[in-house]
Amino acid sequence: MNVSEQLLEILKQEGVKHIFGVAGDALNPLVSAIGNQDQIKWVKMKHEGNASFAAFAQGELGDNFGVCASTVGPGALHLINGLYNAKKERSPVVAITGQIPTEYLGTNYHQEVNLTKIFDDICEYQAVIRSPEEAPKVILRAIRIAVNYKAVCRIELPADIAELPAANQDFLQKSFRSNSKITAEIKVLEEAAELINQAKKVGILAGVGCRNSKEEVIKFSKLLNAPITHTVKASDIFDHSTENVVGLTGLIGNPSGYKAVMDCDLLIMLGTDFPYSEYLPHGTKTIQIDIRPENIGNRTSVDLGIHSDIKDALEYLNEKCKLKRDPQWVNALNKDFKKWIKHNGKISSSESDFKVLHPQVVAKEISDKASKDAVFVIDTGTSAIWASNFMNFHSERRLIGAFNHGSMAVGIPAAIGAQIQFPNREIWALVGDGAFHMTLHDFSTAVEYGLPIKIIVLSNEELGFVKIEMEEAGLSPNYDALEVKNFDFAAFADLVGGHGIKLEDTNNVEQAILEASQSSKPVIVDARVNGGELSLPPNINFEMAKNFAFSKIKEGLRAAKGDQKNWENIKNELLSFIDKELN
Repeated sequence: MNVSEQLLEILKQEGVKHIFGVAGDALNPLVSAIGNQDQIKWVKMKHEGNASFAAFAQGELGDNFGVCASTVGPGALHLINGLYNAKKERSPVVAITGQIPTEYLGTNYHQEVNLTKIFDDICEYQAVIRSPEEAPKVILRAIRIAVNYKAVCRIELPADIAELPAANQDFLQKSFRSNSKITAEIKVLEEAAELINQAKKVGILAGVGCRNSKEEVIKFSKLLNAPITHTVKASDIFDHSTENVVGLTGLIGNPSGYKAVMDCDLLIMLGTDFPYSEYLPHGTKTIQIDIRPENIGNRTSVDLGIHSDIKDALEYLNEKCKLKRDPQWVNALNKDFKKWIKHNGKISSSESDFKVLHPQVVAKEISDKASKDAVFVIDTGTSAIWASNFMNFHSERRLIGAFNHGSMAVGIPAAIGAQIQFPNREIWALVGDGAFHMTLHDFSTAVEYGLPIKIIVLSNEELGFVKIEMEEAGLSPNYDALEVKNFDFAAFADLVGGHGIKLEDTNNVEQAILEASQSSKPVIVDARVNGGELSLPPNINFEMAKNFAFSKIKEGLRAAKGDQKNWENIKNELLSFIDKELN
């Protein structure tokens, strides 16, 4: 047994089923060893960056770590974006990278890259193998750190060491995985109960750290008659039908979610490092509970921080806090939220007589037709707006994306990773055309492995979210830079052996989504949506209104001077507004 084969045996004992990567050079011994067994499958991706996004999906969705691999320097560098996404989402991933032979390190050898320095900001630990004797020790250390800290770790395997005889076989053992809980001091919890009992209007901001304590959060909310505002990442925990949930805050939030956070006299932040400080109150009493102490007070001033598992803390508080009998505060916000949902349902109904195809109609139809345990990969951009505002992630549905890293192009590769892990679940990816162009080459990978992923491309021939950012800054959008030149994505799907569906009319939305859901092949729905959709934040201040007005004046002046692209945008925005108003 050589070092590469030993690494493979360790991965087997850890329950790894797939390695996503591109073969070559230093990895050849490992790839060869994979070919001699059938427990671990090598999934050959077209690009290493997509391999790391696929591994992220498996680390995020499963109870194990994802694994991706690449060869020496250039290939390893391609892994960075997906691995950075895994780091920011706190998804356990182990990346295996090759390295040039050790005798050439430091000589500026062909393809030599100082990978330790490059990956230093991404990885919690790097297992740089320099001898067969240390290999199993550092490999297992990397795995322990990845799974217990939900982190990214890297294993570096130089080409010469990869084929040396393995050593320290007697050291091999299954990696330790902690099930310990973090429990706060009773004294601190008593202080929290006292603050809560004194407050009149309590607001809850719940994040993804509440995934294993949903029942306790709901019980807490009902006890305090407190509305629950949630983060985007927690949309599949606190769905639209959950009692006392009033939606999102932030730039893509809704009014009731925003008010619940900003108008309370005590804010309780549960398992969230919500990054947008401008959407948090700064003069309101605040309690923050988190298992990561570095998060407490990170975004707004905190009167009381509690380092604890959410479930344990709430079990205590649910016993010690007094019932708040006045439901007026939460009832008003619940009413506003239901009104908002009803309005959204009206402007996203596939039964309406819309003259243009609105992206929210497509998103809503997917939400209505997808299975109860579907996994949704939401790409960065306007796709996140339509998904968070018009889709409901109820039942056993899961939602993943690049919500902290904000990287485009997570959709297709993460869908591949998810579908391989869950072959019997529907996997939907909602992506913009800009993001689709970045990763379309790996759609053929889904075809090769027979993965029935459903890729919905919202094709409006522009970088829509970037346009919104420019308008909010008071800039006139540069449509030469924002334009995305598209081809027939449905024909492309058919060309590479998948199933393509062209969608251009609201009347065909239901049929298209049903066809996609029933397909046994990978699907691309090429949805030619209107590019003039406007998305407004839940609270518009003077600065926002001023910047938006300036941007529109500049666009109008450019259009008046004969700029056809600015005129087309203005026309699309008017069409979108009138179309929705008339329905």
